[in-house]
Order: sequence, then structure tokens, then C-alpha cells
Amino acid sequence: MDACDVTLYALSTCIHCKDCKEFLNGCGVRYDCIDVDQLEGEERKIILEKIKEINPSCSFPTLIIGDKVIVGFREDKIRECLNL
Repeated sequence: MDACDVTLYALSTCIHCKDCKEFLNGCGVRYDCIDVDQLEGEERKIILEKIKEINPSCSFPTLIIGDKVIVGFREDKIRECLNL
């Protein structure tokens, strides 16, 4: 998958987000990562609204793989969506 097909919305201080990043990196997956807590102002507001559209609880990590959304670090689901 191209980097644009995999997007991770995370928090820089979240252990589950860190685990998700390490897993994706270990599998050699190219992805875009947005650490929401590092954003400010309007940019942060826009990203949070976007996350709420796909994950109403707005919890982290929120991972988008193609048209699939995975909430939380769920290695089994990630492997399934990436065909690993």
C-alpha cells in the first residue's frame, strides 16, 4: 500500500499509539502519522473533527487502512487489513 492509503492518528504520549507505530514500522508499512496532541489551533480542530467522523469516540490510536478503520492497537485486525 502507498503511504497515502495508511494513516495513523495518534497521541505522542499514548503507549498504544507507540505500539502501533512500532508494529507498522517493523512490518515495513509506509504510513502517514499525525500526532494530534502536537497540532495547534485550527489545524488541530479540523483533524479532531475528521477523526470524530470515522471514530465518534475520538479515541487513539485511530488507524485508517484504505477504507477500513481500526480503533485501538489491534494487531490481528491490522495484519488482516494489510494482508500480512
